[in-house]
Amino acid sequence: MLTDKQLSQMFDILHEREHELIDQLKDQLGLKYEFSQEISGELSNYDNHPGDQGTELFERSKDLALNEHAEKELEDINKAFHAMEEGTYGICAVCGQDIPYERLEAVPTADKCMEHASEQTFSRERPVEEEVMSSNIRSEEARDVDNTAYDREDAWQEVSRYGSSDGPSDLYDDQDSYNEMYPNSDENNAGPEGIEGYISAGEDGKYDEQALDHFRNQKSE
Repeated sequence: MLTDKQLSQMFDILHEREHELIDQLKDQLGLKYEFSQEISGELSNYDNHPGDQGTELFERSKDLALNEHAEKELEDINKAFHAMEEGTYGICAVCGQDIPYERLEAVPTADKCMEHASEQTFSRERPVEEEVMSSNIRSEEARDVDNTAYDREDAWQEVSRYGSSDGPSDLYDDQDSYNEMYPNSDENNAGPEGIEGYISAGEDGKYDEQALDHFRNQKSE
């Protein structure tokens, strides 16, 4: 059971943390700005690189996630204040045993003891779109299948030869030239080779005259 002094200390800690979160949430998302251009300082997005706009989108998404965490912590603090008013603060909501003061110092909003706080289930469900999509550009490698047909990787290699936003730091292997800044640029995609004349021999072992002439012409070139 917490003493009055310990309960007062927990109240002060929660009250101070509450003010910190409220100050953090104020204008954290820049909601006082009407347009996104005012947030980034840009008058127009027409001349901006897509990578710059992607950075701004990432920062905006990160702020939203931090804001969600702060709101959840504020909700837990309000529950702790309510538990103090009811006299149930510091008591496990599952087993009814006292929560150690050391745990409350580490997590002032804790409403369960260590034994029951660890009994959490985590969802391992994956997005439904992964049933038809793969994050691996070469899914054949994941299935250990040697497929030499023209696939989406070959298509991407042809397109990326004309340039992309990737640099040396975006690739896992070393590249000798900026003209090779695409995956597997050293891969040899040779076309079909010409048929040698001796392959055209008949069942009797004699060469077809037309194929033999073609073979001689190839050797003389």
